[in-house]
Amino acid sequence: MTDLKPIRIPGHYNYIAAFFTLACNLSCSYCINKFGRDGFVKKRLSGEEWVRGINRIISRDDLPITFQGGEPSLHKDFIYIINHIKPSLNIDILTNLQFDVDEFMKNVDPNRIKRDSPYASIRVSFHPETMVLDPLVEKVLKLQNAGYSIGIWGVLHPSQEAIVREAQKKCEALGIDFRFKEFLGEHDGRMYGTYKYEGACDKEFEKSVLCKTTELIMGSDGSVYRCHSDLYEGRTPVGNIIDPAFDIEDIYRPCHVYGHCNPCDIKVKTNRLQEFGHTSVDIKDIDLERK
Repeated sequence: MTDLKPIRIPGHYNYIAAFFTLACNLSCSYCINKFGRDGFVKKRLSGEEWVRGINRIISRDDLPITFQGGEPSLHKDFIYIINHIKPSLNIDILTNLQFDVDEFMKNVDPNRIKRDSPYASIRVSFHPETMVLDPLVEKVLKLQNAGYSIGIWGVLHPSQEAIVREAQKKCEALGIDFRFKEFLGEHDGRMYGTYKYEGACDKEFEKSVLCKTTELIMGSDGSVYRCHSDLYEGRTPVGNIIDPAFDIEDIYRPCHVYGHCNPCDIKVKTNRLQEFGHTSVDIKDIDLERK
């Protein structure tokens, strides 16, 4: 099996996401993955294929590969992938932590998922709709005391905000880093979130635009997508991370479904350095560009 040519991440890129699977062992009613039509690809790369694809990447110390889903630990080769990524690539993990942490601690060195960063490398989601706080806190403390870089994030959903804020107080009293995430999406007829392109995720129109990303988004079969909306809705990818011919084209691409964006792509948020004001994509009016 020949080595794949290296892929160098453009300097302005802010995020690298490997979605091992979009399956999850929870079923939250407000899951951002279900914002659009459920058309995502179900096929999964093997652990060996993920390692071959990810190890092509040449990134920076401040730009890790973020393993996520769904729930990334549902991939049967989850630990294998972590342990076979080349040391020059930093790793972050987004997880609900519903896996066996003792097995994880036995097989994964805490120093492998730790870097100089203003936030934790293992970011645990707390969803009171489907989770109980105390067992989660116990697991987080066990990992934290063993030297893992870990923290909890809670979504400020309107129906659960009081519970999430109370959970933060409890966690901070125990020495756990607990942060909030803005709720993105619709609730009781109102769209929540802070967006650079107002109306772009309201699904009330379709328009052709030019769009350029700052993210490398890899789906469960290795497909590379322009954006989260394309990933979740199963639109045609721009390539595949295990295709020898694939390379990143840092260009504006035509999009004909503007108006059906995913909130993750157009929200105003903090970047990898925790500086507020970043948006994942830059969108231009295609008609104005032609004039």
